[in-house]
Amino acid sequence: MLVCLCNCTDDVSLLMVLLDTNPFFWSTSKSTSLSFSNFLSHVLAFLNSVLLLNQFNQVVVIATGFNTCDYVYDSSSSPTNQRAETLLRKFEEFVVKDEQLSKEDTVDGIGNSLLSGSLSMALCCILKSNSNDIQRVFRSGSLHPQPRILCLHGSPDGPGQYVAVMNAIFSAQRSMVPIDSCVLGVQHSAFLQQASYITGGVYLKPQQLDGLFQYLSTVFGTDLHSRRFLQLPKPVGVDFRASCFCHKNTIDMGYICSVCLSIFCKHHKKCSTCGSVFGQAQTNAPSTSNQKRKTPDT
Repeated sequence: MLVCLCNCTDDVSLLMVLLDTNPFFWSTSKSTSLSFSNFLSHVLAFLNSVLLLNQFNQVVVIATGFNTCDYVYDSSSSPTNQRAETLLRKFEEFVVKDEQLSKEDTVDGIGNSLLSGSLSMALCCILKSNSNDIQRVFRSGSLHPQPRILCLHGSPDGPGQYVAVMNAIFSAQRSMVPIDSCVLGVQHSAFLQQASYITGGVYLKPQQLDGLFQYLSTVFGTDLHSRRFLQLPKPVGVDFRASCFCHKNTIDMGYICSVCLSIFCKHHKKCSTCGSVFGQAQTNAPSTSNQKRKTPDT
């Protein structure tokens, strides 16, 4: 008789998948070479593979729209034979609602998805899962599901969400929740680069989106225990630039409030966040009094 001595208690995953459903991103041909329907087919195949790897794995899908975010799928509450039907129906309802809200706003270009909102919802769901019935079953036995977040994002970063996104990143870091990032757009995402770097996740920008399922299954399908034995992609460079609180622009240099650490691109007399009064900005130009002292007598 053969006895399996391998430790499979760390292989259980609680995977939070954040899907970018921004209609302005998917309707622009220059944004990505992948259609939204093909994107969903790759995602469905990936979710099925994750749930088949371990019978105790749990998957929660959150749609990241232009105006709102919402839970669209939870494997713990959906029958297995209705998985695809439930997910597609919820997606259709969410997209219609998000498009109706988008008609009320004027959007230039692709627009920004509500990444900060979906990250916050994912973290809240992870914390809430510590007290639900499924989690009690895990805690009572030897299985401890390892939570992680996977962001499938394509829209450009929204500078106005910088503070909220960074707060979510630091909350995930403190809770030891890795944030994996799969960028589908043309440009890299500074937000997700920082998120994956700070939380110990994986950042990847696939070169060929036609093989998206292969990237998802080989890179992001592995649990946290198996990642110790694999050579996963490492970021070549991380953009650590911040966005100013005054104009929401990405800056290389700026002014930082010593009290609340708010960042500004220009000198202000008072911090708009905490109300602290700033001192006079230092300049390299000599003052008028010094100029008078250096002027030779005539």
